[in-house]
Amino acid sequence: MTNQQIIERDNAHVAHTYGRNQIALEQGKGMHVTDFDGKEYLDFTSGIGVNSLGYCDPDWVAAVSEQAGRLQHTSNLYYTDPCGQLAETLCKRTGFDKVFFANSGAEANEGSMKAARKYSFDTYGEGRYQVVSLVNSFHGRTLASLTATGQEVFHHYFGPFNEGFAYTPANDYEAFLKTVTPATCAVIMEMVQGEGGVCALDKDYVSKVNAYCHEHDILIIVDEVQTGIGRTGTFLAYEQFDVQPDVVSLAKGLGGGLPIGAVLMSEKVAKGMGPGTHGTTFGGNPVVCAGANVVMKKLTDEMLADVRAKAAALRAGLAKLPHVQEVSGLGLMVGIAFEEGISAKEVLTACQNKGLLCLTAKTRLRLLPPLVLTNEDIEKALNILNEVLSAL
Repeated sequence: MTNQQIIERDNAHVAHTYGRNQIALEQGKGMHVTDFDGKEYLDFTSGIGVNSLGYCDPDWVAAVSEQAGRLQHTSNLYYTDPCGQLAETLCKRTGFDKVFFANSGAEANEGSMKAARKYSFDTYGEGRYQVVSLVNSFHGRTLASLTATGQEVFHHYFGPFNEGFAYTPANDYEAFLKTVTPATCAVIMEMVQGEGGVCALDKDYVSKVNAYCHEHDILIIVDEVQTGIGRTGTFLAYEQFDVQPDVVSLAKGLGGGLPIGAVLMSEKVAKGMGPGTHGTTFGGNPVVCAGANVVMKKLTDEMLADVRAKAAALRAGLAKLPHVQEVSGLGLMVGIAFEEGISAKEVLTACQNKGLLCLTAKTRLRLLPPLVLTNEDIEKALNILNEVLSAL
């Protein structure tokens, strides 16, 4: 089939909830993907930060294929080896005590907020349920995670929204103090607001919020759905900030290409989450966990050091390009702000035509390349961007 045939069939039968690029992708390897017309692209999106090892890493493919041929699903009424292995690895790597597996970032954030409210109810009783999130945040598209999302543009059409949420501007500690109340049980933060424009939080602000929350037993939830699993140069982005979370949500890059979510919890939070408090049919699926185990095994200290080196090279090159006003984010979570009059969407389309896949986040061009990119990949991407921006 051709690109056009694939697109026409999709448009006829798939709900139009996405503004799709007019490309139908067929197969990929490493940093490169090919469409149904045979055109090859250098992919600096990694499926919105999901394909952490690139397309079809041989070890990942072998592990997933082997597990699919042995046992594809059981439900959480039974134990499996890949699920337990992944849980043990995550807990040892992060210092958390327990993990709950889900299927997406939105589900992981739902689980994290339920766990926070359960802890507060068990400890303080009714009435202490408010979750404070940051303006410009994004936490998912289910009703509760959408309510937690601090962007008014998402708060249309689907009301009434859930009670028990409040919003405070990022990096404004005095505003934070005015927002929390005796009803506040948790604060949820992204160390880098991805969908909000790839904006990193101020370290001093995070440190002050951390101290206040621990002093008042307000749980800190760090949303690492997009920032985690090596994306920012450390295993989890919060390692670069003065903060000790009680709960962390993971997804995207953890599965290496298959759907997964995870909620990491400290013991004081986890002990309240007994049988029946939360659940999902597909969470901890053995095939998905087999793939995630490969990601965890490959994400060594040496690989993280390489991510930091490649990120520094990419960022330095981007800063020198025409019309670039700012390079934001952390590590390989990159936002590019252009001079006035330069549209990120137009830049994305022009790059796409030249064989480079990018993303946008609000008014910025966003790059989330696989963690396995090479210096040659960086040079090629910079050359394409330079061509595009020089022509504007």
